[in-house]
Amino acid sequence: VSCVFPPEPVVSANLSFDIAVNLALKNNVTVISPLPTRPYGSNYRNHITQNHPFIHEIITSYASPKSNLIRRMQESFSLGRATSKFLYSNKNNIDIIYANTWPIFAQYFLVKTAKRLNIPVVLHIQDIYPESLIMKLPKIIGKIVRFLILPIDRFILNNVQQVITISPQMKDYLVSTRNLYQSNVKVIRNWQNDEHFTKQIPKKINKSDKFTFMYLGSISPSAGIELLIKSFTSANIDNSKLVIAGGGSEKNRCLNLAKNYTSEIEFIEVNLEDVPEIQAKADVLLLPLKKGIGKTASPSKLPAYMFSKKPIIASVDEESDSARIINEAKAGWVIEPENIDMMIDAMRKAYLTKKSVLELKGENGFNFAMENLSKNKNLKQLVNFISDKSQSNNSNE
Repeated sequence: VSCVFPPEPVVSANLSFDIAVNLALKNNVTVISPLPTRPYGSNYRNHITQNHPFIHEIITSYASPKSNLIRRMQESFSLGRATSKFLYSNKNNIDIIYANTWPIFAQYFLVKTAKRLNIPVVLHIQDIYPESLIMKLPKIIGKIVRFLILPIDRFILNNVQQVITISPQMKDYLVSTRNLYQSNVKVIRNWQNDEHFTKQIPKKINKSDKFTFMYLGSISPSAGIELLIKSFTSANIDNSKLVIAGGGSEKNRCLNLAKNYTSEIEFIEVNLEDVPEIQAKADVLLLPLKKGIGKTASPSKLPAYMFSKKPIIASVDEESDSARIINEAKAGWVIEPENIDMMIDAMRKAYLTKKSVLELKGENGFNFAMENLSKNKNLKQLVNFISDKSQSNNSNE
């Protein structure tokens, strides 16, 4: 069960695809997902479905690609009900469920239905809810949301066979706040296909003469792109430019904001297969997150940044997983989130840093990613884990 799936060019979609393909080597696999809608503004009307070694069922449910709290709740609720209906209709053909679906209602209906049908669930957690949501809400409303949703999340996580988290910090937090057993929570980091970065980049890149700061990813409310626009303009660095690559619900607002500042800010569209080549044109890659977001989520763009062998300026919470990785790998600079003065200083510092030092930081990140964030290692670990759980359940029956 996947809330996003190719052709959507988001990391979770490609994780689910990789898992389905590899599970299908030894198992009969069916993928269910809603109609593709991400990122906001995408059009998939002319998309041609490729032949895959699994069955892909697109189920009908309400979609809200544009960020809106009420509509996103409707989307999650609708997908959950559609998923539940599918499970009831196919209950005799399901041995185990792997789920990477929308919090909180889509997860709830899936888990509640699977429990009734006695079907084990491996639930992949990418963001911690309601905490990730609360960070975006006024304090009073956030307290109400936490009071209402936290018990639902506890029910979800305590009624699946296994929880998969993407960082040790996330595991520790969930164990302590959801009353989970350590043994029921496993850490398997998200991955990027390192071969895309090591084999597909042309030897000669048509790189700009200007020192290039780049953000590549979803232009969403939590990303904090406005920090980059304002900081880059105020830094006033000669012979430099800022490239913002990607799409999302905040793109138009950021475009309008950039028009008020300087012409040295460039917005470009990105196809997934072009990410390695586009990032290769950067001198420094930028990773901004709003305050608190990094504590409950680990941005999926970080492995791709590190595989590009580029130094990173990360504007994230100091105690976040992203900050720990960048600091441990010595792959760049970590500054406070939403701090324009610190971002200005970091941009100026990076610009004045010797090319050899920038390259060393990039190599450090690449080596860390190859050891900890590669597709070959982490995908194999997750697929084997799901297969082992499925075989164990069948043998117990």
